[in-house]
Amino acid sequence: MNDYDYQNNFYSFEPKPKKKKKKYGVRMILCTSILSALIGFGGAFGGFYYLSQSGAFGNDSAIQMPIQENNVNINVDEQAASVVEAVAKKVTPSVVGIRTTTSVQSFFGNSEASGEGSGVVYSKDGYIVTNYHVISGAIESSNGKIEVFLGDLDTKAYTATVVGYNISTDLAVIKIDAKNLTAIEIADSSKLNVGQYVITVGNPGGLEFMDSVTYGVISGLNRVVSSDSSVSLIQTDAAINPGNSGGALVNVNGELVGINSSKIVSEEFEGMGFAVPSNLVVEICNKIIENENSPEPYLGITLSEKYTSSVLSFYGYPSGAVVLSVFEGSPAYNAGIRRGDIITSFNGKAVKDYEAFDDLISQTKPNDKIPLEIYRNGRTYSTTVTIGSNTQVE
Repeated sequence: MNDYDYQNNFYSFEPKPKKKKKKYGVRMILCTSILSALIGFGGAFGGFYYLSQSGAFGNDSAIQMPIQENNVNINVDEQAASVVEAVAKKVTPSVVGIRTTTSVQSFFGNSEASGEGSGVVYSKDGYIVTNYHVISGAIESSNGKIEVFLGDLDTKAYTATVVGYNISTDLAVIKIDAKNLTAIEIADSSKLNVGQYVITVGNPGGLEFMDSVTYGVISGLNRVVSSDSSVSLIQTDAAINPGNSGGALVNVNGELVGINSSKIVSEEFEGMGFAVPSNLVVEICNKIIENENSPEPYLGITLSEKYTSSVLSFYGYPSGAVVLSVFEGSPAYNAGIRRGDIITSFNGKAVKDYEAFDDLISQTKPNDKIPLEIYRNGRTYSTTVTIGSNTQVE
């Protein structure tokens, strides 16, 4: 009987009383053994004779008896086993290492701080795409420096210039003076499916671990993971770690499907990484490169498309553009605009809805000081916003 001790939390096993064994004579054991053998042989022979007569063994005159072996044969699909290896070989030349150096002031004087991440060769003439947050420190620093490594740390470090960036999508384009680089091939991210295999190439933990490769599947699509952004991301369980940011998420053909951007870091979560879809990457990068010398206005907010003027009127609110989120530190944030505000007037013109607001903001230039009015909790407030730059270093 097994008893559980709830105070000490263990099971106690008490020995059962032994039963007295019956004794059998040698003759009885011997007769029983012989009889069992005869019965077993007779049954086997009868069954074997029936199967041979019924044609179960075919027309072969020789009888094949099964052979017992301990070895287990495992059939390996060589093509499937070599996919990740082939993709890594193809994609690695298109993934670079990025190091930023910034000046930090403290009570002890000036010192340097560095950060490391990944980037992807966008074109063979030196344009490289990465995450904005990978190079933001160097952008914000007056004497920041960005270096690009095409191979390991022993290779030449190329000094990069910032072509432009898009804060809301966390994308940036930098350029190095190099030719005939291996540009990444790009796939159509709208054709991705949940469960599809993907592979990452990047520098987790920094440049010391350059060209690290992991693989997994697409866990989800159109994921919005930040209250400050409405950008839809690709979710994957392929391992993404600090330093992977800006690296490549590719399909089994070695084509870019996303730029690794973030992951959920918590003891309660495992295998939840996110990437910017390749279609959005192409859209933003082409726009940055085409407008390399024409910076675009940036306010730092996202607007709700659900609240049209008719919907707002139905609920008793004035017409305007409803603020869905505000990026901390952005021009809008510094002007006092917050989530839930309704922008009713911009630069002296009434705002009907979010589309009208987009038209008005497109008519401004970086550094313009624009008066606007917002509706909040039944009251109207006036403020002035200094338009920022979304795609160009000021």
